Amino acid sequence: MTYQELLPVLPEIILLAAAIAVLLVDTFLGDKRWLTWVGLLGVILAGAATYWLAQQPPMDFQGMAVSDAYTAFFRLVILSATALGLLVAMNWLDAHGEQQGEYNGLLLLAAIGMTLMAAATHMLTVFVALELLSLSLYILAGFERERATSGEAALKYLLLGAFSSAIFLYGIALVYAATGALDFAGITAGASFSPLFLVGVGLLIVGFGFKVAAVPFHMWTPDVYQGAPTPITAFMSVAAKAAGFAAFLRLFVGSLGVEKTAWVPALAALAVLTMTVGNLAALRQVSLKRMLAYSSIAHAGYILVGLAAANTTGAAAVLFYLLAYAFMNIGAFAVVIALERRGEGDVTLSQVRGLSRTHPLLAAAMAVFMFSLTGVPPFAGFFGKFYLFQAAVQANLTGLAVVGVLNSAISAYYYLNVLVQMYMADTEEPPSLAWRPVLGLATLVAVVFVIGIGLFPDFWLQLARDGMRVIVG
Repeated sequence: MTYQELLPVLPEIILLAAAIAVLLVDTFLGDKRWLTWVGLLGVILAGAATYWLAQQPPMDFQGMAVSDAYTAFFRLVILSATALGLLVAMNWLDAHGEQQGEYNGLLLLAAIGMTLMAAATHMLTVFVALELLSLSLYILAGFERERATSGEAALKYLLLGAFSSAIFLYGIALVYAATGALDFAGITAGASFSPLFLVGVGLLIVGFGFKVAAVPFHMWTPDVYQGAPTPITAFMSVAAKAAGFAAFLRLFVGSLGVEKTAWVPALAALAVLTMTVGNLAALRQVSLKRMLAYSSIAHAGYILVGLAAANTTGAAAVLFYLLAYAFMNIGAFAVVIALERRGEGDVTLSQVRGLSRTHPLLAAAMAVFMFSLTGVPPFAGFFGKFYLFQAAVQANLTGLAVVGVLNSAISAYYYLNVLVQMYMADTEEPPSLAWRPVLGLATLVAVVFVIGIGLFPDFWLQLARDGMRVIVG
């Protein structure tokens, strides 16, 4: 295989080299201080390679993956989440004395699986990439070995993930039986309304639904998010969701768009269920991690609105929203990490009481993230929801847009309740912080992007549209 043939997967090769370098530095030098920075350097170089590839014509990799504007957009979203994931983990790893080499290496391997899902144009590539990211996350979810809930989270994720992988593989087999193809172009050519094909597509929706935490395939999410180490919860809530939707969108809107009447009603129903169940369940949570877990489910529902619209506007809105969600959700988890007490692995609402008086900057950052997740202008979350609901109206799914708006109103209760606790409630015990400059840097970056995307939405939406033209036209 020549150098030119490897160019389409150059960012993945760089990430693999970085993962190996992290493990070698950990093994032979034993200097933990450099491990995160070696991983971060690999992510930056992969980002530079992604930017360079985006300037080139689309490149195909053996008919299995492609490097184009769509892939580049999702690579940058996932790499941004990976960089922030490495930074927010530094505090936690030092405080818990965990093995940083294994942690950072597995995080980079998970990122490879995620970026490959975005680039995949063949069902086997999707499946292999899905398993690579899943296996890495199974281990990372149970990384905090001294805490029983971490092991429980890993076991639940592993068992339910194995079932979803089997269902997804059955879906691939049935689609292959109906179309005689595994590549996306061949599936498009052979798509039909035959029972075999429709059942296969249904099983694929189930498999993707598990990965993006859509109802009723969401039951693993609250327990895994709460039990896993908080930096991993932050990373998987954003990057795994982006990877799942990247493959979901390319296959369904790009390749199966001609047969959208077969799957749009199912996705619209999933969107309604996911938004509603996620928001209603979040209302009664006192754990911030569990609240953000159900919030993540609700946000998957909002994104499904854009996917169900099955038009260019909806697809571009999905990309825009995933970019905004990456920064506002990881930022919120960064604050949770700062407030987390060693050995507890969680933060309750009572622990943020009076935070504005003891740590005003941290409270202000959390306020930005909560407003953005609610959908309050001028933050990024508002424009993300606006574009998604606008796409639904354009696709004559006005009822779906109305349900989305109502669910956003419901979510305001539990998001703004965090602000009430921080700014209006008193506490006898000041919150203790596990705070270091690198965590502050990650939080600041997240705040800047949440505000910046909100102030200049047209620029980011245009990037999303450029990416979508590749698969929608």
